[in-house]
Amino acid sequence: MSLPQEMTVVEITSPGGPEVLKPARRPMPRPGAGEVLVRVAAAGVNRPDVMQRQGRYPPPAGASDLPGLEISGEVVALGPTVAGAAADGGPTAAGVSIGDHVTALLPGGGYAEYALAAAPLCLPVPAGINLVEAAAIPETFFTVWTNLFDRGRCKAGDNVLIHGGTSGIGTTAIQLAAAWGAQVFATAGSDEKARACERLGAVRGINYRTEDFVTVVRAATGDRGVDVTLDMVAGSYVPRNLELAALECRVVVISLLGGSRAEVNMGLVLTKRLTLTGSTLRARTVAQKAEVAAAVHRHVWPLLSSGRVRPVIHATFPLSEASEAHRMMETSNHIGKIVLTT
Repeated sequence: MSLPQEMTVVEITSPGGPEVLKPARRPMPRPGAGEVLVRVAAAGVNRPDVMQRQGRYPPPAGASDLPGLEISGEVVALGPTVAGAAADGGPTAAGVSIGDHVTALLPGGGYAEYALAAAPLCLPVPAGINLVEAAAIPETFFTVWTNLFDRGRCKAGDNVLIHGGTSGIGTTAIQLAAAWGAQVFATAGSDEKARACERLGAVRGINYRTEDFVTVVRAATGDRGVDVTLDMVAGSYVPRNLELAALECRVVVISLLGGSRAEVNMGLVLTKRLTLTGSTLRARTVAQKAEVAAAVHRHVWPLLSSGRVRPVIHATFPLSEASEAHRMMETSNHIGKIVLTT
């Protein structure tokens, strides 16, 4: 397949506001061992992209300096250790062939016409999902799986609290937890957003600006509390999460929007036998992420293909308008994901 020598990308020209995102031209990347080259159809916009643009979240060593942690598109070239098994046109050892439509998790580089991806982190686009929706899957669904279900051990019958219920992570977590048979509560910043959480499967959306989530959930659960909390706020939310926790609750922190420091009552941790944990995804090795990808493919892909779970797309922007996409994200007025298209 003939490929151009250059491609259009969106660079972070310097740390700062959305205006520092500028289109540029760069040489076409070449896939190395274990990598594939994807012609990008769409790229998800995520909060870590904003943090990277602001200079607060540098990419891991060896990763592209371009923002963009998830893409969808067509595989157009295979790296050396991937290509050998595809000479007859069949699937490679990593399950990826030229011409496949995939969705892929990246350590960076998604804001571009073409992007490199590790072959084990490329998954086939689920049946019934278009390429814009597919671009909104990897970062959010991988994050929710590894935190809510792996670390949080979410199961049928659990009471689950999701903070940031209308974010990309939140809309995904609500749907997956409800599909698993959990009773889901979700916080959001307006009555409209609280009702949106309920339409996605939460039994109660809570407007944190006018309601106290501890009081609401206690009343709804007969003072039992919750078994799993997925928290992207941290800060002052941490002691309130512990206060609301049921016996052996798992509180999983995945972001620090409310600050990185909190006062913890260790007496509650001891007497309730609590687990306070957290994780990040971007800096993990390809092998570690591949384990997450395999679990998501096995457990979540059937839900996506059947339509029981679906990425929530709030808006799309052309790649050249990445700065406008970031401006929208920073308002926090969106419900679900923002996606760039090429």
